[in-house]
Amino acid sequence: MQTLPWRPQHDPGLGRGIGLALGAHALLLVALKFGLDWRTTNHEPAFEAELWSAVPQAAAPRAVEPPPPPPEPEVQTRPAPTPVEDPSAAQRDADIRLERERERKEREKERLRLEKERQEKLKADKAKADKLKAEKQRAEEAKLAKDKAEKDRLDKQRQAQRDQQLAEAKREQLRQEQLRRIQGMAGASGGAQATGTALQSSGPSASYAGRVMARVRPNIRPPKDFPRELVTDVLVRLGPDGTIFSATVRRGSGNAEWDEWAVRAVLATAKLPLDTDGTVPKEMVIGIRPNE
Repeated sequence: MQTLPWRPQHDPGLGRGIGLALGAHALLLVALKFGLDWRTTNHEPAFEAELWSAVPQAAAPRAVEPPPPPPEPEVQTRPAPTPVEDPSAAQRDADIRLERERERKEREKERLRLEKERQEKLKADKAKADKLKAEKQRAEEAKLAKDKAEKDRLDKQRQAQRDQQLAEAKREQLRQEQLRRIQGMAGASGGAQATGTALQSSGPSASYAGRVMARVRPNIRPPKDFPRELVTDVLVRLGPDGTIFSATVRRGSGNAEWDEWAVRAVLATAKLPLDTDGTVPKEMVIGIRPNE
């Protein structure tokens, strides 16, 4: 028979105690019996007497002692069995402890998994928010850059138009000045503000200045770019057939290197075209610009 681990264990000395108690009670009952017998023992007297009464009375029956009770049987007590440890119970306890430890580890593992998922979700949400913020910022920066580029383009376009208009106006002004110089050096009779084309015997025609610049322009090839606003007036001395005898700077541009290239361009031309009447002025001033 297997014992349950939670059942109270028997005390091995309990049976002996019960036996001793029953024996003591039995001895006490025997002692009481002998005491009562001693008190009730009948001692007959040494003489007899007769008693008479007016009314005859029957004598009472003699007291009869009850037989003594049989002795109580001695109770034989068996010692309590020594509990034997059940190996299956120990194994069961060990299994219970292992199961509880396994459940504790499972709960801890589940808690760590949930915590990891929570941290990863927080990290993913933050990364997504940062990405959206960065994309929004890039879009705003791209829009600002596009707007600025469009504004710069329009500003440059307007500035280019203004520069072109100014350049055309300057070219026209220089062309008129060049024409007046040529006419003045050739001894034209008109004043500085004259607009007619009638000349004296040695005056150039109205188209002569353009023809001269068309002949000089191919030779204006400086090795580098110079500012467009530079203007160098070159005094040219010519032969009757238009051959260039000399070229010198009459009014410099302020840039000695460009003045030297302007003189070289005129000398490289070597010969200027004749006017419509077959003549050419002895001297003339030609204005040379980098963009000619």
